[in-house]
Amino acid sequence: MTSIFHSSLLKDLSLILNDADDYDVIIQVGENQNTKEFRAHSVILRARSSYFKGALSTNWITKKNNMIMFNKPNITPIVFEMILKYIYIGEINLAKQSGENILELLVAADELLLEELFDHVQDYLIEKQDNWIDKNFILVLHTVFKFPSCKKLQDYCLDSICEYPLQFFFSKNFLSINEEILLGLIKRDDLKIEEVTIWDYLIKWGIEQTPGLESNRAKWNEENYQALKKILNQFIPLIRFVEISRADFFDKVRPYKAIIPKHIFEEIEEFYFKDTLPKTIILSPRTGLPDKKESFKSNIIKPKLANIITNWIYNKDAKFNHTIKNPLYKFKLIYCGNRDGISNNSFKNKCNGRVPSLVLIKAQKSNKIFGGYSSIGFNSLGDQCSIVNDVRYYYSSDNFIFSFEN
Repeated sequence: MTSIFHSSLLKDLSLILNDADDYDVIIQVGENQNTKEFRAHSVILRARSSYFKGALSTNWITKKNNMIMFNKPNITPIVFEMILKYIYIGEINLAKQSGENILELLVAADELLLEELFDHVQDYLIEKQDNWIDKNFILVLHTVFKFPSCKKLQDYCLDSICEYPLQFFFSKNFLSINEEILLGLIKRDDLKIEEVTIWDYLIKWGIEQTPGLESNRAKWNEENYQALKKILNQFIPLIRFVEISRADFFDKVRPYKAIIPKHIFEEIEEFYFKDTLPKTIILSPRTGLPDKKESFKSNIIKPKLANIITNWIYNKDAKFNHTIKNPLYKFKLIYCGNRDGISNNSFKNKCNGRVPSLVLIKAQKSNKIFGGYSSIGFNSLGDQCSIVNDVRYYYSSDNFIFSFEN
């Protein structure tokens, strides 16, 4: 049987941190009037942090009076004190820390390659500091998007914007938002805001980012339009132009024809004049907004996959573009496992006598979708059948099964 004495070990390590005379590293942190020296042991720093393992190697260190001298001006004393305590005894208390200090700790943990601490701080910010994040949204947003490892916080921020986008787009800080952040937002299918509003604010943002470009379009020349086009080049293909009304297209989009790639603008015009959806850029409507044209609503699959299934039912190519005058099938939910219970009897009671029928099944804890379509439903209809062991099986060449990664 193994005996464990962690408590005494941590106590002794704490004494080494706070009251040792055999330290061999002096670390100067902070800048200007907010600086402090910390004393530490290189063997512990190197063992606990791969950053320090490299930084304190013999090839990089600077010594003075046999002491390793190390400077970290970009980390504040209060943050580095928390880091040292974590390194020595594996403890950290964030309850009494300000949101700003915790955010700075996250950045420092990322730089010092303290993965365990980084994950903990990121989760703590999301779970315990959500109110502070809301009040300091732009600061958090610009900070976390500098670090690819902050994916969880990035997604949290983008999810918040997608759920309540107007207060973000209407804020005074919108025009200063980072290009990468705005691009990530406009790519999202779940951004709950009218497409024409996205277009309006994208134009305002683009004008702000274009040096020397004033807001009065009447004073623009061809060079001004080309400069704005260059700024918005990667954004334009992400706009769902077919979700913008004819009136708004005429008043708000058409005046900026010069910044829209020719093939995109021609397809938009064809859509408005002939009701033909674009062929080269196919984007599904943003979710969460009422859509008069949408006839398929599902919690299992996205509209884009629904369109593919509908094309199969029509015996069309998966990328076939429907028009307003050539609408999708209308689907009606007749059986739902969550609502009606998952059992053979429940399925038969709900689905018998219904034709044609589409079945969708989502695998638990997975993005996999399985399904099938029966043009003759799930009862004894149709002329084509086989009899096996006195059981009659009906079939149709229009039926099919499928699977997707949603």
